[in-house]
Amino acid sequence: MIAANVRVTLEIAANSLASALASQEGGADRVELCENLGEGGCTPSYGTLAMARERLRIPLYVLIRPRAGDFLYDTLERETMLRDIAMCARLGCDGVVIGALDADGAVDLTTCRELIEAAGPLGVTFHRAFDVAHDLDDALEAVIALGCERVLTSGGRASAPEGVDRLAALAQRAQGRIGIMAGAGITPDNVAPFVQRSGVREVHASAKAVRVSRMRHRHDLPGLDGDRLESDASIVRALREALEFRHVGPA
Repeated sequence: MIAANVRVTLEIAANSLASALASQEGGADRVELCENLGEGGCTPSYGTLAMARERLRIPLYVLIRPRAGDFLYDTLERETMLRDIAMCARLGCDGVVIGALDADGAVDLTTCRELIEAAGPLGVTFHRAFDVAHDLDDALEAVIALGCERVLTSGGRASAPEGVDRLAALAQRAQGRIGIMAGAGITPDNVAPFVQRSGVREVHASAKAVRVSRMRHRHDLPGLDGDRLESDASIVRALREALEFRHVGPA
């Protein structure tokens, strides 16, 4: 458990400029900007990133992931990630979100060191590649050795609430060495008891809602119906309020 006066950081995974601005409006502490959130997220476009940097007053971290799927990257994909990190640095972003594994499910230290070196003074979060690593304890030690600020994880489960006991163990193991940020399946209804049970000090959510297309002409082709998911300021605000009024025991 953590003391009631310890503020829990709320990061929102924003899949568009509109989502990023809604996150800020709702009281998020930080935005992780991405696109293609339905497949775990990929790096956003230059235009989205540049406009978000111009308009956000809260810290902006950028997901560095060239494609959906696994986290085993070839030479071209590594070069793509390095160039995307350079773009983030030029635009004045606050941090990047990276991760890579080798074919056996261990943290790819060589690739990650390259990405971290490219990031320079930017903050670095290790993303949910962690959750599909072969051994989470070994992966945690590797991420700590890399010098990342935090790791985003669901405790190796489909959602953070399902992985709460594992997250509590990871938070205990990581104490004082790296931040554990819990993500996946976090909602205004479950966030307060989840924080109480897990002891994490950072949570990550998409806070998304359906935005119905304004098109009068509609078609039923799959994926082309026009409706979309975006972060909703009211859901972000509900998350923030639930965290502010959580009831937890002494540290």
